[in-house]
Order: sequence, then C-alpha cells, then structure tokens
Amino acid sequence: MHVLSVSSFKGGVGKTTITLGLASAAFAAGLRTLVVDLDPQADASTGLGVRPGGRASIADVLTHPKLTIVRKAISPSGWSIPNHAPVDVLVGNPSAQHFDTPHPSAREVWRLEEALATIESEYDLVLIDCPPSFNALTRTAWAASDRVLIVTEPGLFSVAATDRALRAVEDLRRGLSPRLATMGIVLNRVRTQSLEHQYRMEEIRGMFGPLVLASFLPERTSIQQAQGAARPVHAWPGEAAQEMARAFDALLDRVIQTGRIRY
Repeated sequence: MHVLSVSSFKGGVGKTTITLGLASAAFAAGLRTLVVDLDPQADASTGLGVRPGGRASIADVLTHPKLTIVRKAISPSGWSIPNHAPVDVLVGNPSAQHFDTPHPSAREVWRLEEALATIESEYDLVLIDCPPSFNALTRTAWAASDRVLIVTEPGLFSVAATDRALRAVEDLRRGLSPRLATMGIVLNRVRTQSLEHQYRMEEIRGMFGPLVLASFLPERTSIQQAQGAARPVHAWPGEAAQEMARAFDALLDRVIQTGRIRY
C-alpha cells in the first residue's frame, strides 16, 4: 500500500481537486484506492459523493485508531460500481479541526499511521487530502505517508508557500519519518495564455528544478463541474474533461513509478 499526501501551505490552489483527479485516474486504472479526507472542510468526501455527519469519521479514527473504528469510518464512494475496484473514503468531518493543534505529541502524530496499518492489505493506494497548514493534521498525514505531492499555482504567494512546504517535508523526514520524501511539485490551474502564469511557471522551475513535474494541470471548468456533481472526471463528457483525465493519468503514472505500485 502506497500512501501519498496531497498538500499545500496556501489555500485555494486546488489541493482537493488534485486529490479527486488522482482518485478518478486510480478508479479508471482499477487500483484499490482509499481517500483519507483529513481537511476539516471535508470537500473531498463531498466530491466523492459521501456527505459528512451522522456517521463515524476521521475524527473518531484520530481518537481511537483501532480496526473496528477505522472500518466504521470508511464509506464506499458514490463512484463505486459492481465488479470494479472501489474508491473508498475515510470520511472527513469538521470536528477534525479540534485535532489540528500547533504542537502535537508524538503519540498524536502517529495515530493515522496506526490506523492505516490495520487495513494495509486492502488497498493499493491511499490519497490523503491535507489541510493547508503545517499543524497537527498535516504532520499526522505526512508521518503516515511515503511521499508528499505539493500543489501550487503560478502565483507570487504560492512560490513562497511551496518553499515552506518543501522545507517542512525535509524537517519531518529528518526528525520523525526517514522514509518520507517529496514526490514533486504539480502546477495547477495554469492559464497557458497568461504572460503572468508563464513568468511564474519559469520562476518556479528555476527555483525548484527537477522537483517540478513536467506535466501541469490547466484551468478548466469541466473539473469543477464533475466534482460538483460528485462524478469522476474520467466519466464526465466533453473534450475538456478528457484533456483533464489524460493529465491526471500522467500524474498517476508518476505516482505509480515513484511508489512502485503493482496492479
């Protein structure tokens, strides 16, 4: 089981969009996939057709990371179809914000790792949608992860946030989780005709070199439409949606190569 955290230290760059796009590509590829909705906004759960509330959730798992609780907190997504590898959701909940303290204990940081260890044989890929900060929830996600994918957009403030995220990954790797590494930086919501975006893309590539993935995600309304309807982008009609699907397929290929996932 390969565990990938999808992170950004700046809100509004499309972190959840990338998580759901990767989940859609994994669904199309037949990978047994679990999305862990660790962001208290719980948008990933909604985008997967699962409404938070009235059930066990990630908050319960972080309180008691036992197999019985983990199973109660996992729900099939609305994408599930018969005779097809599922996309499941470890359901998000706004109450997870109570765990997002600035100075978590070592015991608290390892709770998600402990929970995922109980279901390790059941999934090929785990995608963790992290909150846009470096408090306890993100540290908990990274401690449970093999790799971190950093999401950014071609903007001035996103460059600084990306640099902070890279430094934080390295700090956590040295201090807590030696297996952790940065998978790369993915540029999202790119407007290829924008001179500002072209300039910022070159700036980001100049600063971070080969960590910046060659493939980027263009800005397309089809991705918001698919997610608003709680559908995988691979099943959404139109050429723009298929363009996005191909981009997420390429990103998933990089994840598979990095994680040496077999399926």
